[in-house]
Amino acid sequence: MRLRFHGACRAVTGSCFLLEVGPAKVLIDCGMVQGSKTEKELNYRPFPFRPGDIDAVVLSHSHIDHSGLLPKLVKDGFEGPIFATRGAIDLCSIMLPDSGHIQEMEVEQLNRRNAARGKASVEPIYTAEQAETCLTQFRPARLGEWFDAAEGVRVRLWSAGHLLGSASIEVEAAEPGRAAVRVLFSGDIGPASKLFERDPEGPEGIDHVVCESTYGDVERPAVSTHARRRLLLEEVRAASRRNGALIIPSFAVERAQELLTDLVGLMESGDIPQCPLFIDSPLASRASRIFAAHASEIEMGDALVRAMNAPAVRFTESTEQSKAIGKISGFHIVISASGMCEAGRIRHHLRNWLWRSEGTVLLVGFQAQGTLGRILQDGASRVRIMGEEIQVRARIRSLDLYSGHADGPELARWINRRKPISGSVFLVHGEQEAMDALAARLATDLAAGSIVMPELDQYFELDRRTVSPVTSTTPARIASDKPGHLDWHNDLSRLILDIDDAVRSAADERARQVVIRNLRRALGQDGRGR
Repeated sequence: MRLRFHGACRAVTGSCFLLEVGPAKVLIDCGMVQGSKTEKELNYRPFPFRPGDIDAVVLSHSHIDHSGLLPKLVKDGFEGPIFATRGAIDLCSIMLPDSGHIQEMEVEQLNRRNAARGKASVEPIYTAEQAETCLTQFRPARLGEWFDAAEGVRVRLWSAGHLLGSASIEVEAAEPGRAAVRVLFSGDIGPASKLFERDPEGPEGIDHVVCESTYGDVERPAVSTHARRRLLLEEVRAASRRNGALIIPSFAVERAQELLTDLVGLMESGDIPQCPLFIDSPLASRASRIFAAHASEIEMGDALVRAMNAPAVRFTESTEQSKAIGKISGFHIVISASGMCEAGRIRHHLRNWLWRSEGTVLLVGFQAQGTLGRILQDGASRVRIMGEEIQVRARIRSLDLYSGHADGPELARWINRRKPISGSVFLVHGEQEAMDALAARLATDLAAGSIVMPELDQYFELDRRTVSPVTSTTPARIASDKPGHLDWHNDLSRLILDIDDAVRSAADERARQVVIRNLRRALGQDGRGR
């Protein structure tokens, strides 16, 4: 058995693991990379394997960092089945075409700017139509039931407690005449306090575990539904006193529905003022309808359905409806995608409100390095959005109680419940600090040397007890010290802001000219910009 790590290595996004057993090749997830521009450029590059050689894909869940490159995989030649739970398939049916639409829209805007600058045009990674085509290859799988993914490879799914339809993936594979090897891919593990989901599950007695570590360095206080709502109402009350907008960047799927349920519940109880509550995301609107259709399968499903029909709630579909929100005066709440502020309508709301002291931005989920959400969370006084410089005067707040990820102690408990683990635990989906912290938690319970932190495109040969790294002759697509970190694009944005500061703060016209001449000298240019 060979296991290749083609994503989510020392970084949080881009889940993609290739399992090879004899001639069989099964891909676990095929996710889009988010973060710095250097990392996101991987989405445009060819896959580090031949898509036409893949026999099947098994998908842990529908989030774009796990599913978002499936249409590209199909476009580039993959013809096999994509196995997932029914809930994940239903969500992918709206999320993947939406992803294609966003790419088409953003590439169209970029190409207009490129044309004005004399630069070449670019193509989207895939289109909404190509995403629709990809959906025809999905095949439903039930939790707890074995199925054959490829010759010699059988799979069983376990509830991961992260999202509607989310699963951990147990793979049992063997070549003829050799003992079977069992590998468990965690997917994303949900926390114990998840509003809609039951606690995560999994098998015991696994040979190797590939586990996420997003919050491996975090230990959250135990928070009940009542306590979570109490903290949320404090943030809403503080925002309402400013009499502006409360802007909540949110993942459109499940996070938006959880927030909607809690906010309407607080309005119904009289704890927060009745006010317009906009779900400004066509994807979130469609996802809410899918959650309502699965209401009997999730906890608090009846409360979600009631919240969707509350008088204060308004789902916006068209661009015109979204733009009209910006004309509203007085306190109102806007929940809009994306959760890390990287794309979609949220960037327009931020451009409209970040410079206004009466506004509040409430971050309610993980913000990856290099994303606009992380830059705001880290206290930036100015940011650049769609090429425009914006002063940050709005109140920036974080409330990490709606995360879909288990924290460090919960991840450690989940791994320990998989014992006995005869081989290794691979830590993925985490920045270095998070992986180091989770590894330290596990060190006392696992054999020395059994914790592995793979690098991007690294691969290993596995048997039941041992793991052997294989030296690759192909250079890594990103240096091992780069994933999950700020890149030159982030540095350039910061430099542009610093230059503007230096020029504007100079005492007079002559001093400003001195600053500009020194910059030109550093660039090796003369006074005419050559």
